[in-house]
Amino acid sequence: MEYFDLNNGIKMPMAGIGTYLLSPEDAENAVYSALNCGYRLIDTANAYMNERAVGRGIKRSGVRREDIFLVTKIWCTEYENGDRAIDETLARLDTDYIDLLFLHQPVGNYIEGYRAMERAYRAGKVKALGLSNFPEDRFDNILKNCEVTPQVVQVETHPYYPQNELKRKLKKYGMGLMAWYPLGHGDKTLIKQDVFSRLAQKYTKTNAQIILRWHTQVGNIVIPGSKNPEHIKSNLDIFDFSLMADELEEIAALDKGRRYYNMAIADEERAFMSWDIDFNNQK
Repeated sequence: MEYFDLNNGIKMPMAGIGTYLLSPEDAENAVYSALNCGYRLIDTANAYMNERAVGRGIKRSGVRREDIFLVTKIWCTEYENGDRAIDETLARLDTDYIDLLFLHQPVGNYIEGYRAMERAYRAGKVKALGLSNFPEDRFDNILKNCEVTPQVVQVETHPYYPQNELKRKLKKYGMGLMAWYPLGHGDKTLIKQDVFSRLAQKYTKTNAQIILRWHTQVGNIVIPGSKNPEHIKSNLDIFDFSLMADELEEIAALDKGRRYYNMAIADEERAFMSWDIDFNNQK
């Protein structure tokens, strides 16, 4: 494993497993499988409705809690009751602390949500703070109003959309970038690019492994999701080789400024704030 040094001195694994779109049963089994083949970073969220299952997977694995870097996110409808939401998340995950807690979306009263996370941070309930999906203006608003500088941002990042400008900004604050859609939302056009096929043959790896290794070498933290034990194992088998500088440059040339997820903030505000979810009603 390789690690990213957060701006508060904590080391974060650079590869983990995501649980987005996994049912509770699949999430529990995926977490159990991942931890038993060497993963130590687990990503979930209130809105994934599988936090209880993630907690069960951790317990089943037998891996010590202090050896696991556990990440979750509070949902935007919970921001104004953030203290309660964080305590309920801890209960669902059956843990005393969260290693990294994100604001999930940049809508609603996100300033109050962040202040709740800061209180949890000072109380030791949360070890690091993050922002998920925040555009630049709302990102800057957090920086202007926060007392604890965020440690990580989580955004769509892949070879077609490498987030170079954002990463230059994050570097000034010592913040890490955690990539969702690291494989381009499974886009075969991206995954089967000639450069990845050629490098996969050279290094005796899969195209997906080449992309994930590119991420970690350029400093991105990756959380590819899967419920397939073989894919889970394969996605972590990326640290026994390194891409050459000219190969990294060749991959950098794939930048198309292309996102797979596009929704205006105003549309997100209407959509997300209309959700009425009982987050404690999980299996």
